Amino acid sequence: MEISLKDAAGFIGGKIFGNENIAISSVAKIEDARQGDLTFLYLPQYYKFFPSTKASAIIVKPDFERSRDDIAYIVCDNPNIGFQKIVMNFFAPEIKSFGIDPSAFIHPSAKLGGNVSIGKNVVISENCSVGDNTIILHNTTLLNNVSVGANTIIYSNVAIREECKIGNNVIIHSGTVIGSDGFGFQPDAKGVFHKIPQIGNVVIEDDVELGSNVSVDRAALGSTVIKQGAKIDNLVQIAHGVSIGRNTVISGQAGISGSTKIGNNCIIAGQVGIVGHIEISDFVQLGAQSGVAKTITKPGAYMGWPAVDARKFTKLNAHSHNLPEYAERIRALEKKISELENKIEKLNEGNKS
Repeated sequence: MEISLKDAAGFIGGKIFGNENIAISSVAKIEDARQGDLTFLYLPQYYKFFPSTKASAIIVKPDFERSRDDIAYIVCDNPNIGFQKIVMNFFAPEIKSFGIDPSAFIHPSAKLGGNVSIGKNVVISENCSVGDNTIILHNTTLLNNVSVGANTIIYSNVAIREECKIGNNVIIHSGTVIGSDGFGFQPDAKGVFHKIPQIGNVVIEDDVELGSNVSVDRAALGSTVIKQGAKIDNLVQIAHGVSIGRNTVISGQAGISGSTKIGNNCIIAGQVGIVGHIEISDFVQLGAQSGVAKTITKPGAYMGWPAVDARKFTKLNAHSHNLPEYAERIRALEKKISELENKIEKLNEGNKS
């Protein structure tokens, strides 16, 4: 696709300095950009690439020093957001409707909406339903009684187990499993573990995106729920009976244990671990590699293991780095105290004599 710089600037409400008729054929990072590319700059650590970038145009902040004459500028308050909007509107990859591949198996009882696309070797089982304009790519499997809403994209090699419900405008990336059995086992008197049937399901509401290789376990009873607008990164484990709140984001390699409830608008960073049967309030941010062992009732930032208020964690961490110095100072103080005690003892003995 090719657009004019004028069209790009107009779309984000930016002001052009330079040739507004420059043709933009692609977008790129500032260090990789070539002629015909549009790039952006808003973090100081990337300023070093500006003198050498070969981009035809760049989006910058109003206070940026426009020192080159061989490049055109779009000036806006937030270059990052402006660039993202241009990419989404003009350059986002699009999967076009392609119909139903002959190799797909679709059970006679399944109901397909209008303009549905079904890829190679897809299996859509008994009593499934798929909404209008939904795309299901190659080798994906829907077991019995799965419902998928409209305008949803399910990439290749996704498995959706029986009874699960997927909403509208959902994106599910390759390798993800929806509705696998929850980790439910009960030991007998001999210590042998016996499987507890997991007879619930998974409900994924509208506008959710799941990355690749995400595991969302079905509930033992009831539903595991991912609410509207939540975004889940790659390699995340969501156990049985968990509830993820609206517009909550979870980064890669996080793990959420069974029956825990995560509030709305939370941010859970990479490799966070959360125990089961607790609740996390709305508007909580959990720093990377935090371990949450108990319910969090107040919004705010938390870090560490066990997770504590982020400001407290920062102070504790700073003190831990100073422990060797503290130890030396304590030893020195103990030595001085011992010397003073000896002097006092000698003075007391002299007074007695």
